[in-house]
Amino acid sequence: QVRLVESGGGLVQAGGSLRLSCAASGSMSSVYIMAWHRQTPGKQRELVASMISGGTAYYVKSVKGRFTISRDNAKNTLDLQMNSLKVEDTRVYYCRFRRTPATDYWGQGTQVTVSS
Repeated sequence: QVRLVESGGGLVQAGGSLRLSCAASGSMSSVYIMAWHRQTPGKQRELVASMISGGTAYYVKSVKGRFTISRDNAKNTLDLQMNSLKVEDTRVYYCRFRRTPATDYWGQGTQVTVSS
């Protein structure tokens, strides 16, 4: 089992920054994908950024150059640095870890609201 707890969400003005953190606990040995997703109520959850175990990162086009995904192995956290935030970034943000063979674990989500 893997337990994930997100933090760092909040209200920020457009152009501002937030740093989300996902604290992981449990059996981490076979985790090979770590990712951030976001969702507006009633809409499909969208992949924002992901990192495979080797360190290669992927970003959806709309956040490339503004968001940075990173992992702190010592603290067992997955972070998402979000700069130059836009109103359309307003969503609930979730972290997800995938462990072999293909089991996904999700956090409870953290709200990010960007005001104009």
